[in-house]
Amino acid sequence: MRILYALLFMMTFSGWSQTGKITGKVYFTNNETAFGASVQITGTKKFVVVDNDGQFEIKGLAYGSYDLEISSMEAKPKKVNVSVNRPSHQINIELEKITDPKALKEVKIEKKSFKKDIIEKGFAVNVIETQEAAKRNLQTNDLLDRSGGVRIRQNGGLGSAVTYNINGMSGNAIRIFIDGVPIQTYGASFSLNSIPPALIERIEVFKGVVPAYLADDSLGGAINVVLKKGAKNSLNASVSYGSFNTVQSNVNASFRDKNGFTVKANAFQNYSDNDYEVWGKWVYNIAPNGRYEYIRAKRFESMYRSFGGRLEAGFTNVDWADNLLISYNGSQDYNQIQHGQYMTKPYKGRFSESAAHVFSLNYSKKDFLIKNLDFSLISVYSHRNDVINDTVKWNYNWNGEKALGLYGQPILTNTGAQQGAPTINHMKSDIFNTRAGLNYTITENHKVLVNVMTYILDRNDYDEMQPEITRNFIITRDLAKTVSSFAYEMTAFQSRLRANLFLKNYNMKNEQRDPQIVTENGQNVVKEVVTSKRTNYNGYGMATSYSILPKIMVMASAEKAIRLPSENEIFGNPGENIISNSGLKPEQSNNFNAGFRFGPYDINHHKFTISGNAFWRNTEDKIVRQISDRVNEAIQASPFVNLGKAQSVGFEASFQYSYNNRFFAGMNLSKFNSLFKDKYDKNGNILPNYNKQLPNEPFFNLNANLQYNFRNVIQSKSELNLYYYCGYVAPFYTSWLETDRTTAQFPQDLGLSYVFPNKQITVSFDARNVFDEQVYDNFAAQKPGRAFYVKLNYTLNKF
Repeated sequence: MRILYALLFMMTFSGWSQTGKITGKVYFTNNETAFGASVQITGTKKFVVVDNDGQFEIKGLAYGSYDLEISSMEAKPKKVNVSVNRPSHQINIELEKITDPKALKEVKIEKKSFKKDIIEKGFAVNVIETQEAAKRNLQTNDLLDRSGGVRIRQNGGLGSAVTYNINGMSGNAIRIFIDGVPIQTYGASFSLNSIPPALIERIEVFKGVVPAYLADDSLGGAINVVLKKGAKNSLNASVSYGSFNTVQSNVNASFRDKNGFTVKANAFQNYSDNDYEVWGKWVYNIAPNGRYEYIRAKRFESMYRSFGGRLEAGFTNVDWADNLLISYNGSQDYNQIQHGQYMTKPYKGRFSESAAHVFSLNYSKKDFLIKNLDFSLISVYSHRNDVINDTVKWNYNWNGEKALGLYGQPILTNTGAQQGAPTINHMKSDIFNTRAGLNYTITENHKVLVNVMTYILDRNDYDEMQPEITRNFIITRDLAKTVSSFAYEMTAFQSRLRANLFLKNYNMKNEQRDPQIVTENGQNVVKEVVTSKRTNYNGYGMATSYSILPKIMVMASAEKAIRLPSENEIFGNPGENIISNSGLKPEQSNNFNAGFRFGPYDINHHKFTISGNAFWRNTEDKIVRQISDRVNEAIQASPFVNLGKAQSVGFEASFQYSYNNRFFAGMNLSKFNSLFKDKYDKNGNILPNYNKQLPNEPFFNLNANLQYNFRNVIQSKSELNLYYYCGYVAPFYTSWLETDRTTAQFPQDLGLSYVFPNKQITVSFDARNVFDEQVYDNFAAQKPGRAFYVKLNYTLNKF
C-alpha cells in the first residue's frame, strides 16, 4: 500500500500532460455512412472502426500533428492531417466510393484480442467466451467444467455447494473473482451458480501461476469472471424451464447517451426443486430390525431459489474517465440442505438463507495524471446476512418418512437436530474490499505494474438456540488481509519474446472472540476467550513466452505461491457443514508450468489449434477438508486441517478444429497424480498414507464436443445449431481406504438452438445426461441424472 501511495504522491507533482481527442464522421460522396471503415494514426497501432452512425473517436493524443489513414473496402484510401491543439478536435471525412468491383482490394484489419494477448504473456490460462453459451441452457459452472484442466466439484443440483479443482489444486486454493473482486464479498446468494452466462463477457482461468493484477492469495490458480462492460444501447432477456421444476431467467439492459452518461441494469432468478433420483452405495434405509435396504429414491427436501439484480450508473469513455460507475448489487437465496458431507443420512428441516447488499465504485483512466500511466480502482462495501436453521429432532429415511425403531416408534436424533445441536445461527458480515492498480508504460517494450488488494471482514455470530447466558454474548470474527504486488513486463525481438516478473506480499490478521462458561463461587459465569493470529509472507514468480514462428509458441511460468486460510476455514460455516479451526497455517506451494501452442492454422477452410501444458505443484501445509480413515464412518461436518506435504504432477492437452465456420469439434484432457508426501510422523514412524493418491480428487478428466451449423433452415437467414458433449471422469477414492472408490463416469449431452432470421430470438433445447448415468462428486455426493431444458432468448441491440 505504501508503494502505491508513494507513486500517487510523486505523480501529483509531475503535472498534467496536455492531451486531446479526435472525433468525427466518415461518409461517402453520396452522404452514405461509411460503416466499417477504419481510421488509423500513421506509424502507430492505434486505430478505430467507424460505428453504425459513421462516428469515430480517438482519445489520449498528446498535442501535436497527426496523419490519419482512412480505409474502406468500398472506397479509395485517404490520408488526412490533423493538428491536435485543444481537448477535442472535430473532423468530417468524405471518401470516394469505388463503383467498379474489380478495383476493390481486400482491406484486412487485425486487432489482438484480450484472449490472444493474455495467452502470449506466458501464463497457463484458458479464456472462455460466453456468447454462444448464453443462447443455451448452460450454467457458468458448466462452461468451467468443460474447460481443460478444470473440474467443478458440486454437492448436488442447482444451488448446492461448489468447489473447484485445477490441475490437482482444489478448494480455496483456487480463488474466484468477479471483475477482480473476491467473490465472497458478494455473499452466497451471488455466486457462479446464479450468474447466467448472458451477463458475462469472458472467464479467465489461470492455472498454477496467477498474474499480479489479480493480487490475492491464490495458490493453485484463479478464476476471474469479467462481466459485460458494453456501453451501447442494448436489451437481452431469457427464460428457461426444465426437469426438476427448474426455472431460470435473466434480463440485461444498457444505455449510453452522447455525453457518456451510462446506465446498466441486470437481474436474474433461479429456482429448482432438485428432486432428482439418487441410488447406489450411500442411498439406503435402515429397517426396524437393523437391515440395510438399498433403494432408488427422489431427493425430497433439496429446493433452491435465488434472485438478484445489479444497477450501475455513471460515465464511460469521457475525457476525464474511461469508466466511472457506481453500482448496487442485491441478492437473496434459500437453500434446503438434503444431507451432510456424505449421503448416508437424509435431512428434513435443515436449510440456509442468505442476503447481500453490495455497493461499489469502479473507476479507470488511461493516461492518468501523466501520459502512459493507467489507473484503476474498484472499491466495494458489502453487508451480508446468512442464517442456518436446524431444529427438527427426528431421523428420516430416503422416502422422506420418519425412521422407525424396532417397536415402530419414531427415532430421535442423538443431538436434537439433523446435524449437531439445534441451531438458528445468524452470521452478519460487513466486508470492505478495495483493489487499486497503476500501470506505467516506460517504452513500448517495457511496463511496470503496482497492485494492492485489501480485504476486511467483520462478522458477528448469534445463535437463537444457545442458552441465555451465552446468547447475549456478542461472538465476533475479524479478519484483515492485504496482498500487494509489483510486476515488470517486457517484450523483445519484435515482440517474439515476452516476459513477466512479479513480487507479492501477503499480510493477514484474524481474531475471534467466543464465550466460555466457567464456574466461579458455585455460579456459572461467561468469560471471553480471544484467539488471534498474524501472518506475513512473501512470494514471487515469472511467466514467459517465445514465438518460434508466428503461430508456434512455447511458454513457461513459475511461482512461489502463498495461500492464507479463508474466513470459512478459520471461523467455520454451519451452512456448508464446516467446523472452525483457528490454528490453520498458510499453505505454500512451488508451482511450475511448461507448455506449447500451435495455431490457429487456417488451411482451405480447415482451422485448428493444438496446445499442451505440463505442470508440477509442490505443496507444504496443504489445507484440505478433514478426511476419515475409519471404516463405515460418514462424518456429517468436519473442519479444514493442514494435511502436510503434497505433490501434484501431470499434464493437460487441448485440440480445437473447425471447418468453413460451420463444423466445430474440440477435446481436452487432464491427467495428474496428487500424492501425499509426508513420510514420517513426529516420532519418526513411516506414515501409512505416504505416497498415496489424495482422496476425493478426480485425477483424470476428458471433455469432447461437436457442433454443426445449418443455415437457411425453415426460414431464409436463419441458423440451426446442433450440439453434442461428453465427459469422462476416471474412478477416484473418496477416503484413504481403497474400498471407497467411485466408478467411472461418462455423461453425454445433446442440444440444439434455432436463431430466427432477425437474429433477435433464439430458441434452444438441451438434453443433459441422456443415458441417465450415475454422476457424483465430493465424497460421492450424487448429481442430477437425465434432464431436459428449453430456453427462449431475446436480444435487441438498437433502440
